[in-house]
Amino acid sequence: MSYAISGAYYNEGSGREGPFDRLKEECGIFGVFGYKDASTLTYYGLHTLQHRGEESAGICVSGGDSFRYHRGMGLVKEVFDAERLAELGGDRAIGHVRYSTSGDSRLANAQPLVFKTRDGELAVATNGNIVNAPHIRHGLEQKGSIFQTTSDTEVIAHLIARSEHDFVQAAKEALKELVGGFAFLLMTNDRLLAASDPHGLRPIVMGRLGDAYVFSSETCALEAVGAELVRPLEPGELVVVDAWGHRSERFAPGAKRSLCAMEFIYFSRPDSQLHDVNLHTARKHMGMQLAEEAFVDADIVTGVPDSSISAAIGYAEKTGIPYEMGLIKSKYTGRTFIQPSQELREQGVKMKLSAVRSVVEGKRVILIDDSIVRGTTSRRIVNMLREAGAREVHLRIASPPFRHPCFYGIDTPKSEDLLAHMHTEEEMRKLIGADSLAFLSKEGMIEAIGGSYADKPSGGLCLACFDDDYPTELYGARATAGSEAASVRR
Repeated sequence: MSYAISGAYYNEGSGREGPFDRLKEECGIFGVFGYKDASTLTYYGLHTLQHRGEESAGICVSGGDSFRYHRGMGLVKEVFDAERLAELGGDRAIGHVRYSTSGDSRLANAQPLVFKTRDGELAVATNGNIVNAPHIRHGLEQKGSIFQTTSDTEVIAHLIARSEHDFVQAAKEALKELVGGFAFLLMTNDRLLAASDPHGLRPIVMGRLGDAYVFSSETCALEAVGAELVRPLEPGELVVVDAWGHRSERFAPGAKRSLCAMEFIYFSRPDSQLHDVNLHTARKHMGMQLAEEAFVDADIVTGVPDSSISAAIGYAEKTGIPYEMGLIKSKYTGRTFIQPSQELREQGVKMKLSAVRSVVEGKRVILIDDSIVRGTTSRRIVNMLREAGAREVHLRIASPPFRHPCFYGIDTPKSEDLLAHMHTEEEMRKLIGADSLAFLSKEGMIEAIGGSYADKPSGGLCLACFDDDYPTELYGARATAGSEAASVRR
């Protein structure tokens, strides 16, 4: 077992703001049961999920005897090497990549969290947020529980440990107490459990690789390790895997499915599949729908890389306006970017993005982006295109205005820091400096995503960040940050 790290890591000291105001997902999870080299398989799975969290990574492995685990700060490739993986022998494992959304970016909160209980060892990894965690934690502390981390994930371990029932029943009872958006992987020496919250807010899928069972936040990780997709977990479902195979149980009745819309808009990789819909296809259709709703005549269409490229292609295809690579994203962020000088920090966007002058100079440019948070990035990119000689810049957003904070595991600022919450569309246009600005409608987004849930309420999506209609109780989460505004995050 090892908790030690040495030296600086990938994004140490980069802070929450930095040069960008992009939303950040909390984490990604990956698990396997019944595969000879479980640690290596989990490593590749986590590497594929790296976009979901870049601050820490961890893997816990068992061969049916005792746990072997390692966690560290930084990227998966920095935390693990061949020698380290060779020390993690076993045929079952769970892994985690994390982005901490508020404070406490420290090793103690890196997952999987590992505990000793009277019934043996327990490892826990989760994606999402438990909105009633502070309430549960307070009650447990009153009863004598001592918490080792500031992570909301730890509450489930204490609930399980205090139960008088067997592990599976204890897990079901613990999960039933949690409110929020979450996908859990729980591992003992002889079982692996996977669970989805009653609304299915956070994605988790099950796959097969030969005789092994594989679980992942996204299907792209299944593809990367050669596993076949079986199905996504149902809301309120608990899948139990052991030496005799797998079985499905319920810890809560399935509520209205409300998968986070931002998974379709921004978070998940374009080669992943959600709600039986390919992400690239959904984003392309969003761009096409945006073209129908907010056409503007121009010379070229370009997208903010990488998440907006699919929508930009759709917009261009629908309008017949040529798609051009007007912006280039740097594929390498070295350690020199960890703590740049103030001068470089002010030019931060140019370190990551650059405009192609020969493409945009003298042109009327339609700039496609997936969302606007604070508006600072949008303003910088519009200015960058103008500095490169663009004659006009028309900004089109392939999602509705982001007006309300998320309480289910996305790093969002307070409502008063969200540009769309505080300003009209025209005011936003002026602040950003675009010649025109338009958003995709909520109805258009649902229609564009489509899939088997298109005829369900809200298209089977959580749209709270757009319409303030949260699928769960919030247990005072609005007030915790001192305004209507901020979410309680791990």
